[in-house]
Order: sequence, then C-alpha cells, then structure tokens
Amino acid sequence: MALKVHDPLFAHPSESEFAQILDFYGIEWDYEPASFPTEYDGERVVEMFTPDFYLPQMDLYIELTTLKQSLITRKNRKLRRIRELNPDINIRLLYRRDFHRLMAKFGFGPLGASETPVLDRVLFGTGQIAIRVGELGREISTDYDGKDPVLVGVLRGVFCFMADLIRQTSVPMSVDFMSVSYYEHDETTVKITKELDIDLEGRHVLMVEDIVDTGMTLNYLLEYLRSKNPASLEVCTLLDKKARRLTDPELKYVGFEAPDEFVVGYGLDYIEEYRNLPFIGSLRVDAGDAANKAK
Repeated sequence: MALKVHDPLFAHPSESEFAQILDFYGIEWDYEPASFPTEYDGERVVEMFTPDFYLPQMDLYIELTTLKQSLITRKNRKLRRIRELNPDINIRLLYRRDFHRLMAKFGFGPLGASETPVLDRVLFGTGQIAIRVGELGREISTDYDGKDPVLVGVLRGVFCFMADLIRQTSVPMSVDFMSVSYYEHDETTVKITKELDIDLEGRHVLMVEDIVDTGMTLNYLLEYLRSKNPASLEVCTLLDKKARRLTDPELKYVGFEAPDEFVVGYGLDYIEEYRNLPFIGSLRVDAGDAANKAK
C-alpha cells in the first residue's frame, strides 16, 4: 500500500513528486521496501543499498537522482554491484526528466506517441492545494457572512478550483460562469463569448480565477462586472504570477504565488492536456512555445 504523498518519511521532495506522478497514472508503488547488500566482510554484510521505490506492476526498483555528478557516480557504482550480486533484480537509476518517458514505455499515460512537453516538477501537491483551498473557503465564509455572494468563474481553467472552493465555503451563495476568447492575431483584446445568467446589480460579487498573469484580461473583466452595478466586487485567484504583471488589479484572496513558469494541472492546460492532473506542475517547454494565455 502506497504512503500518502505528504508523509514525512519521504527523504527528499523529488520522491514526493514522483509518488504523485505515479498516483496520477494509477501505478502501484512501495516506498523503500527492500535493502540489498553491496559489500561484504567475509559473510558479514557491511554495506546496504535501499532503492527509493518498487513498482510491482513493472517488477522494477527505482532510485531517483539529481544531476549532481558525484551522486550519480556513487549510485551507479552501487547499482552495478547489486546487479552483479542479484542478476534477477530489475533496478534503474532515474532522473526527473525520465519520469514520463518511463511511464510511456510501460504503456501508462498519454505520452507514448505524443510530442507534448513533459512535467519538469510538481509545484503544489494535492495535499497543499486541499489545505489552501480550505483556508480560502473559511476566509470567504467569514467575510461574506450574511451577504449571499455571487461567485463568478471564467471558464475553463477555473472549474477544478471553483468546485473545491464552493464546497469549502459555508455561506449561502450563487454561482455563475462566463467565457472569454481572444481576437485572432491579437491576444490582448478580449471578447466575451458567454454572458452571465444572474443579475449582479446590488449583489456582492467574488470573481474566481485560476491564474492571474499579466492582469490585462482580469482588468477587462472587472470593468465588465462593474458595469453591472454590484454592491461590491473582489477577486479570488488560485495562482498569482506576479513576474508577468503588466497591470495591478487588486487581489483579495490568493492561493499561491506562482513562479514564472508554464503551469498545468488542477484545471490548467497545455493545448487541452494536463487539466486532470490532481496537482499543479511546471511544464518543460521550449523558449519559443506559447506560455499560459495572458490573463
């Protein structure tokens, strides 16, 4: 039975990241289930090596490593020794960049014949997200007590966050959604493709966003919502990417500050892929690839 990814027994964050990726693909795993002798003094074992993971479906032991050459050399020496002493043991040294390639090789996940960029690292784990969304829900419940707010989400990246947020918010509320698109050849000009169904006049409105990037789209949408004459208007965003900010909209509730990287998962996508990741990860894309849609 796999450990929970937030278990303190993990020795390094990369192990937690790898466990979350395995969980996403539905791959069974055990953490440090066995130790193998690598050195003897006569018949006495004087050195053991414990691989990080065992994947029963593949009958494969995994040892994770970084790019630090001294660690790679030492671990490779130990793995060669294990193979000499136990030729039937299937064991592999794995770099972070190899995670998804390994999954594809064994038929797991969508990447077998895809050129979709792969995850570089997990930024915010499933447990972290759940805890933070719960905190936001409690803040909103306190601030909007007796106000019957309207939560407005912008489709489609917000749907995971929105669903979890309203379940953590205890006050009576209404929920509505709108959609936007960008004019061809001009990603700074926004048009609304789905109007709201609820009349916002005199209502306390909380706009819920998945990520605020440049802030340009958000400013446009806030002006649109203000034209509906709400009693109040605030913003709650899961991710705040300050490094790309061009305008300065006020964000009352923020889940996490995001680095200047391409992020996917928990509703956020790359060409409609990765929305169903239960965590938020950084995608390794070429410098010329498109970044998250400016918002």
